This record gives sequence, C-alpha cells and structure tokens, in this order.
Amino acid sequence: MKKFLTAALMIAIIALGYWQKDQFIALIEAGGMVSVLVSILFVAILVFFPIMPFFLVAGIIGGVFGTWQGSLISLTGAVVGALIMFGMARFGFREWIQGYIQKYPKAKEYEGYFEQNAFLSILFFRVVPVIPSPLINILSGISKVSWFTFFAATLIGKIPSILVFTFAGSQFGESKMTSVITFGVYMVAIFIAVFVFLRKQELKKQQ
Repeated sequence: MKKFLTAALMIAIIALGYWQKDQFIALIEAGGMVSVLVSILFVAILVFFPIMPFFLVAGIIGGVFGTWQGSLISLTGAVVGALIMFGMARFGFREWIQGYIQKYPKAKEYEGYFEQNAFLSILFFRVVPVIPSPLINILSGISKVSWFTFFAATLIGKIPSILVFTFAGSQFGESKMTSVITFGVYMVAIFIAVFVFLRKQELKKQQ
C-alpha cells in the first residue's frame, strides 16, 4: 500500500509542476519574497522530473536575483526536493525493493559497495551526471545510506552546476556572449568527464 501512495504522490507533484509551470515562472520573474518561495518550490518539483530544463530555470532565477542569491535559492530548492524524494523512496519503496535484492546476491553485493562508498559515489554523480538525479535520490532512499550522508553529498555536489547556470543566467541581460561561453565551457567539461568515466567503465569490462 505504501508504494502505491508514494508513487501517486510523486505523480501528483510532477503534474502540479507541469500544469502550473507558466504560473511558476511568471511569479519567479516578478521578484520579491513570494518569488523566492516559489523559486524554491519549483526547483524542488523539478527534482522529481525535468518539466523544464533545470539550467533554464536556474538561469531565470539568476537573472532575477543575481548570481549569489540566485544560487542560494536554487541550491535550497534542489536540496529540499532531493531530500523529499529520498524520504519518499525510503518510506514507500525500501521494504519492497529490499525484498527483491535479498534474492539476488550480485545485486546485494553492488548495494553493499554503494553503501560503503556512499558519500563519494553520490558526490561524484551529482557533479558528473552520468546517472539521472531522480534515480540517485531513489537508489539512495532504498539503500541504507544515512540522511546526513545523502544531504552532505547532495549539497556539495550540486554547488558547481548551480553556480554556473545561475551565473550564466544573471549575465544574459548584460552580456549574452559571456552567458553562452560560460554555459558552453561547462557543458564541454561535463561531456568530457562523462566520456572519460564511461570509457573507463568499458575498459574495466574488457579486462
């Protein structure tokens, strides 16, 4: 029963973001205290499903609030959303998934490795998005990873991308070239990091 309630709540959160995204963006662009709260809420919703590209929303927030305040707002929303999704996965899916994992020794072995290296694993995949963020939240939630480990790794790992996206957005009105170059350099760096990671994994399989 818990898994169905959790799944239904996740779907409801995604539906809210999808149907109200234009209203969310309008309120964010209006500025002010309400805009801060709406920004945090909308970013938290995007954690569940990218209704809009996160870099675009973080850029809009950066354009309204500036680099530092905008980064803090986006980071707060991203971490809050990740923690909520982590908690929902732990409440709704953990017992169910663990029942299956117990039947497969290899899966249990992978889970044990992940739990032993949880902080570095989560941190790495936050910085280098080889695995989609929602999947990291769910996998962490159904494992034995502690709340603090998940929180700390997520907080630190989200900072680089949020700073870049927010800075690029804050500069768009003044210098589109600076904004585009900043975003482009970051995406190239991420592409290279992902390529190197996948290449190493492929070589390991061949050995």
